[in-house]
Amino acid sequence: MALLFALVIDPAASDDPRSDFADTFRVIDPSAPALSVGELSTQRGDGIFESIGVVDGHAQETEAHLERLAHSARICDLTAPNLTQWRAAVQVAAQHAPRHGEGVIKLILSRGVEHGPAPTAWVTVAAAPDNTAVREHGIRVVTLDRGYGIDTPAKAPWLLLGAKTLSYAVNMAAIREAKRRGADDAVFVTSDGFVLEAPTASLILRIDGRFVTPAPNGGILHGTTQLSLFAHLEEEGHDTGYATLPLSALAETDAAWLVSSVRLAAPITAIDGVEVPVDAELTASFNRYLLSPRD
Repeated sequence: MALLFALVIDPAASDDPRSDFADTFRVIDPSAPALSVGELSTQRGDGIFESIGVVDGHAQETEAHLERLAHSARICDLTAPNLTQWRAAVQVAAQHAPRHGEGVIKLILSRGVEHGPAPTAWVTVAAAPDNTAVREHGIRVVTLDRGYGIDTPAKAPWLLLGAKTLSYAVNMAAIREAKRRGADDAVFVTSDGFVLEAPTASLILRIDGRFVTPAPNGGILHGTTQLSLFAHLEEEGHDTGYATLPLSALAETDAAWLVSSVRLAAPITAIDGVEVPVDAELTASFNRYLLSPRD
């Protein structure tokens, strides 16, 4: 995705009472060098981020993304973001997103430069890739062992499971492995056989008419799109819930989706080579909802 706009933020203290943070923003050329060689986000992936979908210039689910940014900061012992400042930065960035069609605003908060200064923060804007094909025709996935048990996050919180960190090398390796196996994407499972999430998306299953997603007790990133879609489903009278799902649950589903802020709802057509029914009409309604303005 070619960047359309970039903004560097001078992070304010989380309790800074100002309402106007314009003087803390600095617009930069998105194609020009901007980071120090000592920047820990690039050296160690030591930072967090959020990707906000934009539809016709409207930033979707901004508050949910800001809340998750703050949550990730807490898990990673990063300086707490001033959400008023970040909200203003999103508003500025949205003005530079495509007026028609889809875009993405990315928020990045890094621990900063080794031995100071710290932290470092910036926002970028890009046009979103065309996801029409995967939304309409679906994706094939394979399950991949994530390398830890369902109880690992509780026993080892320093692994930062459940935070949206910049350390995405494993996630990208999983997608490459899925493609080597003839699929489009992956679904992580624990070493003791429980379903987690995809490398860049949440998993939703429909089992016996109920929409379920893996419970976040396994170190799962709580998906903003999944939360929004569940709220929509509940308004439509459907039953939704969270569960610790064994791998066998994947064989019981009569429809499944990967959902995320930019790709939106992509129906799963096969899991580990076994075909999964696709509810094309329901998928289309999901994406109509997800493409509607949402705050």
